[in-house]
Amino acid sequence: MKKTKLYAAIALVLTQTISWAQDTIVISKKEIINKAADKNLQIKIADQSFKAAQADYRQSNALFLPSITASHTGISTTNPLMAFGSKLNQEILTAADFDPALLNNPARTQNFATKIEILQPLINVDGYYGRQAAKAKMEAFQLQAERTKEYLQLEINKAYMQLQLAYKAVSVLNKANTTATSNLQVVNNYFKQGMLQKTDVLTVEVRVNEVKNQLQYAKSNVQNASDYLAFLINEDLSNSVFKPIEALENSINTIATNPLLSGDRKDLLAMDQTVKAYEKMAQSSQMNFLPRLNAFGSYELYDKNLLGMGASGYLVGAQLSWNVFDGYKSIGKMEKAKAEHQKSSIENQQYKAQSQIELNKTNRQLKDSENKVGLAQLALQQSEEAYRIRNNRFQQGLEKTSDLLQAATQMSQKELELLQAVFEYNLTKEYLHFLTQ
Repeated sequence: MKKTKLYAAIALVLTQTISWAQDTIVISKKEIINKAADKNLQIKIADQSFKAAQADYRQSNALFLPSITASHTGISTTNPLMAFGSKLNQEILTAADFDPALLNNPARTQNFATKIEILQPLINVDGYYGRQAAKAKMEAFQLQAERTKEYLQLEINKAYMQLQLAYKAVSVLNKANTTATSNLQVVNNYFKQGMLQKTDVLTVEVRVNEVKNQLQYAKSNVQNASDYLAFLINEDLSNSVFKPIEALENSINTIATNPLLSGDRKDLLAMDQTVKAYEKMAQSSQMNFLPRLNAFGSYELYDKNLLGMGASGYLVGAQLSWNVFDGYKSIGKMEKAKAEHQKSSIENQQYKAQSQIELNKTNRQLKDSENKVGLAQLALQQSEEAYRIRNNRFQQGLEKTSDLLQAATQMSQKELELLQAVFEYNLTKEYLHFLTQ
């Protein structure tokens, strides 16, 4: 039975050792930030969204630039009208072609036409406002892409601090494991001397196993934090973990809070640009009732042979068109554009109000976190002193084993709580910076 327990303990230790035997990559926060700027998938998505909006804006250049098309057409016909017109275009008509018999029953006629057409917009008021809407949309996506980069900075800081916290937790629990193991040796010696009962030994053994279990969870958290950092920089860790160069401090640097939103926040500016885009679309739909003026022209080459240039001609002109009534289609489009503009304006107002509420909440959380750190520091000092006193008394046989274990457990717990409180304060501070930048 004893051998079975021994083998099980050895297997457990080997399993934990193998699971922790990974390549460690030491990395700084600056390295993470630089890699994320080049490789992060969310940034790439935001950049592509901006490029798509930029392409929409470039399409509006058609409002000023001409449209040019070229074509080459070949036909073979015995249709009287087409046959006569083809000869006329080729400039090969003769008096004999006016014979009614030939006009009504022409021979097979071939015609090859090369045509270059140009369409030049002159006055399109609705298109002008549509171009302004596309520009505002492009600027909104650009601001959103910049805000995405700022949010990534926040996520990197958070993930890096989580990694720091995970390593700190491993360090604290390693220390707790050493303390628990040392206490177990002392208790075993006292038990062999008949000074303690078997139940005291078992209680300490339970504590040692609890600490080892917590230590394994802490090591898993190191892997989890490393995996998330690898995701942010779009890298495959395989069987490796990151290790931060900078260690997590157990103290904080307080800052003065700002209760007001910044007018230069990228997401708020993007919302303003979105409202502007909808406003221009509404104006464009209104201008759709105005007439449009466009110029056009073409140059044509005709011949009975392929790619021939036997005859040529040109055509130029201008067209003033006015959509007088289209069955309420334009009216409905205008009403929809107005409603979307009003909706975007209300959403912008709502978003800014929610952002202010979030800022106020975060300001309060920062104050609460600061108080929590102070209380955690005091609690840790008290628990360390309590453990020191109980340990000395235990060495003298004046304290129970359970009391010593409770003091040791409380000391490690308070140290972890302090680290967690520092992490929460620093994270809240980073989030506050994100909300006000």
